[in-house]
Amino acid sequence: MSALDALKQYTSVVSDSGDFESIDAYKPQDATTNPSLILAAVKQEKYARLIDVAIDYAKKQGGDKKQQVENATDRLLVEFGVEILKIIPGRVSTEVDARISFDKDATIAKAIHLIELYESVGVSKDRVLIKIASTWEGIQAARELEAKHGIHCNLTLLFGFGQAVACAEAGVTLISPFVGRILDWYKKSTGKEYASHEDPGVLSVKKIYNYYKQNNYNTIVMGASFRNTGEIEELAGCDFLTISPNLLEELRKSDKALERKLSPEQAKAGEQIAKVTFVDNEAEFRWALANDQMANDKLHEGIRKFAEDCETLKDILAKRL
Repeated sequence: MSALDALKQYTSVVSDSGDFESIDAYKPQDATTNPSLILAAVKQEKYARLIDVAIDYAKKQGGDKKQQVENATDRLLVEFGVEILKIIPGRVSTEVDARISFDKDATIAKAIHLIELYESVGVSKDRVLIKIASTWEGIQAARELEAKHGIHCNLTLLFGFGQAVACAEAGVTLISPFVGRILDWYKKSTGKEYASHEDPGVLSVKKIYNYYKQNNYNTIVMGASFRNTGEIEELAGCDFLTISPNLLEELRKSDKALERKLSPEQAKAGEQIAKVTFVDNEAEFRWALANDQMANDKLHEGIRKFAEDCETLKDILAKRL
């Protein structure tokens, strides 16, 4: 049995890639995308046909150049999602534009529009997770999307415990705490190297997982953004883990025995984590985020990076239009 097969005994494995032709080899349950992954994929000639579909759609919709670019971008994201869903049995995550991360109403409108596009090509909303940055506005948008529209959400760019608590209280379907980016921040900040069992990103996800299980939250914890397989091994048993193709390949080639490190039973029997709440308390949420320098830094850095890659993607489509 490979390490990947062993991991699948405890955890739902998700492929973190826009290159859907590489996904099938690892037989993941779900798949996630983001603007950076889609941008990398569209630069490959083999995906030109998807751009053609998006451009044709945008031209038929009409409007000025800016609106056509927006329509082409949305349709391209959905086209990638549709192709991925032909390969996987579960759900695909599709991300809203990071530039609207601080606009609740715009986030809701974009999420509804993306779902309408999926449904227009025969894909049920139950097979899609809308990815939204874990800002206060994003979390509140997700609360409304889940409760009023039945749209499932994946709250991404999650680095702090307060963000995770607010997401669970909002009843979102899934969160994506970013393990590797947390490690990056601490290595840069301290100059230290960290073994996997003391990796700050790993410890963050373990705390969130244990807190959720102790308080019977239904929100799925999906560790993301891994730098090495050691981090993945330390989180064996986490609900979901979304893993890049290169690390999936390492796990597939390895016959290392994996021990389950996380379980609901262990979480509930272990040290109890103090209950906190941010329900209807934006000020407390923002204060908690401001007091977590790492989470505050990485959230805003991540939003900027995804926004930049989305703008680059739009530039490519604008030239085609």
